[in-house]
Amino acid sequence: MSNSVSALQGKVATAKVMVRDAGLRGMITLRGDITNTKLKAACAGLTGVDWPAPGQANCVGDKGLAWMSPDEILLLVPYAEVPAALGLVAKALKGQHYLAENVSDARALIQIEGPFAAEVLAKLAPVDLHPANFKPGNFRRTRLGQVAAAFWMRDVDTIDVICFRSVADYTFDLLATSAAAGPVGYF
Repeated sequence: MSNSVSALQGKVATAKVMVRDAGLRGMITLRGDITNTKLKAACAGLTGVDWPAPGQANCVGDKGLAWMSPDEILLLVPYAEVPAALGLVAKALKGQHYLAENVSDARALIQIEGPFAAEVLAKLAPVDLHPANFKPGNFRRTRLGQVAAAFWMRDVDTIDVICFRSVADYTFDLLATSAAAGPVGYF
């Protein structure tokens, strides 16, 4: 049996903004009726965070919930806890229509930390990242360059980015190049 490794295997790029592999993270795509109180209670119990509003992510440490669409939530837990989390979701939603799938090994998580983290993304994504419109807790699904990605602001200097594992190197290099170029100064 092989050992699980992150897509970027600890890669780090430092400038005034650091871009780094955030390592293995448990990620469960959960689709169904996201207004279901049993679903909300199970997710809150697993993560310890409040249910996110549309376009929001609530994360503390390795745990969190991100609103992906009107019928989809991304559940974040420590990597080793995914099987147990899937079991708890199955138990809570027994007899109901839903889909819960472990996507941990299909995704990569990259963290951007520093004084112009939002500008690093603003150069690459067709999203309004002005501080008046993109604040801690905000979550977006979009593109970075030519690849699909999602990201959320943990705090004013920290942004987490999720992309497909198959494009993790490209995404990391894209973010590192943007960070190395420095701030634009628009914000």
